[in-house]
Amino acid sequence: MSVEESQPLISHLLELRDRLLRSIIFVTVVFLALVYFANDIYNFVASPLLDVLPAGATMIATNIATPFFTPIKLTAVVALFISVPFLLYQIWAFIAPALYQHEKRLVYPLLFSSTLLFYLGVAFAYYVVFPLVFAFLTKTAPEGVAIATDISSYLDFVLALFLAFGICFEVPVAIVLLCWSGVTTPADLRKKRPYIIVAAFFIGMLLTPPDAISQTLLALPMCLLFEIGVICAGFYQPKDEQET
Repeated sequence: MSVEESQPLISHLLELRDRLLRSIIFVTVVFLALVYFANDIYNFVASPLLDVLPAGATMIATNIATPFFTPIKLTAVVALFISVPFLLYQIWAFIAPALYQHEKRLVYPLLFSSTLLFYLGVAFAYYVVFPLVFAFLTKTAPEGVAIATDISSYLDFVLALFLAFGICFEVPVAIVLLCWSGVTTPADLRKKRPYIIVAAFFIGMLLTPPDAISQTLLALPMCLLFEIGVICAGFYQPKDEQET
């Protein structure tokens, strides 16, 4: 590799390092600002379960260090969650110079919409799904079995559901990208609508308890987001047509 070729590579690596450092510093600052409220944050996340526990039942900690580290772990996740727009901007600022103008016009709305949809998915899980899920699970416990959920296990459970619902709400973004890249078209997706609906209910069955209400509460938003994605994809020309 010549000196002329190595200089751009070094400058890109230096820029990548700088943007990674900015991201780490930003997340760290947000974490430090929130760590004082770690227990309050955990209580907020645990409230959907606490509100439906039987009288006298509480959450427990099975490890001596769990009451300290579990809220700290949640606070770190929340700090990362809050920092997503800044992190996406750093990624965008790094790759933007290599994109064509029509690709930039595609990425701008997708970055905003993907962030918003992920937040909406998490909010939907917390405010709609969790109360139904935990009410169902606590009422199905066999008679004589005391419900005492470990706080660390609960956190792992809700974080997994947050991630699952956040990803599921990215359906419109995925559809736009698939149509723009030429993998499929809005017309083809409309023809496959019955299969998409069945798939949405199947995913709802996997991610929620085995009751029709919570399964439907996930499947219906996914079907609606599918329709929104198909409509939005119609406003984007396929990549091959844009480059000709």
